[in-house]
Amino acid sequence: MRSQTLNRFQWLVLAGAAALAGVLYLAAAAWTYRLGFPLDDAWIHQTYARNLALLGQWAFVPGQPSAGSTAPLWSVLLAVRQVLRVPPLAWTFALGWATLFLLGVLGESAFRAVAADYRPRWPWVGLFFILEWHDVWAAFSGMETALYALGVLWVLTRLLRPRRGAAALGFTVGVMIWLRPDAITLLGPVLWVFLLIDASPRDKERHVTAFLLTLGVPLAFYVLFNLVLAGTVFPNTFYAKQMEYRILWQVPFWRRWLAQFAMPLIGAGVLLLPAWLYWLYQMLKRRAWADLGVALWLLGYLTIFAWRLPVTYQHGRYQMPVMPVFFWLGLWGLWQLNEQRGRWMPLLNAVWRMSVAGLLTGFLLLGALSYGQDVAFIERNMVDTARWAAAHLPPDALIAAHDIGALGYFAPHPLLDLAGLISPDVIPFMQDETHLAQWLDAQHADFLIVPPGNWYTSLPAGKEKIYCAAYNEIAPSCVYRWR
Repeated sequence: MRSQTLNRFQWLVLAGAAALAGVLYLAAAAWTYRLGFPLDDAWIHQTYARNLALLGQWAFVPGQPSAGSTAPLWSVLLAVRQVLRVPPLAWTFALGWATLFLLGVLGESAFRAVAADYRPRWPWVGLFFILEWHDVWAAFSGMETALYALGVLWVLTRLLRPRRGAAALGFTVGVMIWLRPDAITLLGPVLWVFLLIDASPRDKERHVTAFLLTLGVPLAFYVLFNLVLAGTVFPNTFYAKQMEYRILWQVPFWRRWLAQFAMPLIGAGVLLLPAWLYWLYQMLKRRAWADLGVALWLLGYLTIFAWRLPVTYQHGRYQMPVMPVFFWLGLWGLWQLNEQRGRWMPLLNAVWRMSVAGLLTGFLLLGALSYGQDVAFIERNMVDTARWAAAHLPPDALIAAHDIGALGYFAPHPLLDLAGLISPDVIPFMQDETHLAQWLDAQHADFLIVPPGNWYTSLPAGKEKIYCAAYNEIAPSCVYRWR
């Protein structure tokens, strides 16, 4: 029987697959327009990282400390490239490759730990994680999403092992909160397991205490960090995003929830849904409480977002941390079905596995095309506009904008943030264009940069348009003279 531990060949296969997936997506971006990031928010992290490394300031605009980054730990990791003198794109993509590779290693290793008869030469489960298009998109998005997903998968699969390590779990969750505040939800499954699974009251008390103490240290510093910068427990973006998409709360809750759960099903995940349901049935039947705690976290996480932030844009960006957990459980269910005996089961399982592989490959290629288009949109719409502003607007001009990432990095002007990330006082009225106009007048804004159309209708009305990005498919970012 082959070892549970990955050998050198399997490590090399996973590393090579992650590299090939990354090259495919980056080549698609370069072929479509040029290399870059598919999200403007990625430039927000780059700006915080640069200012931290060069100026020693936690500020988006130099000299103005702010809590506009949801993932300060990610910004710190990006800042390392300044010390190493590595170009920002190269360093960020290297981090993305490493994260994608480790996601495959973790998925494969954890699967071998729970599936005793799974010992193939080729690390199929790890390859699924590395080639699943959502995972690749997240890894090369310039955001913390893939690294956060890696941490989530580590915590939840660790809970299913006999030796869990309460202190290690507590510290990991605490550090992950610096990556995304959503990590606080992991308290649920961890406490669920310790309180339900541990046999003796003494073990329950010991493990819960160790977990909470090691969690408390990084959590306390995180809260203090935000209180000093913004006077709130969470960063500005935590509140701004909920206010920005508050109108979606009018959609019936069941539709919001189904939209959340549909995101992992776009691709090979749709074929894992029956297997995931079978796995869930088996765990309920066996009363496997630790495993059910993982499933409850998955469902609870999607429910929280359906309740407070029911958005599914950017290919399910906020649902991507859930996806590896869903995939892992679905693959586990598929493996359990593979062990079922019956006349047609071998043929059915073979066809099922081939279909999963086919969809995985097909959507990997479709995802690359989509990634290239996403990067082109940000580069043409946001980055080109920011570079134009840097070249043509006075250095001391006060610019009001909704998307500030590329502006902050390429055009270091004084900024007013209509999305509230670095201008939190705008959050209460960010959807009231009349109030926004009055606020811009009071702040003596010089220029306005927004996409006209459905997002802002009356705000740019009557203002002189002096530049528009050369992007025609969606309303482009335009520069208006405010006064």
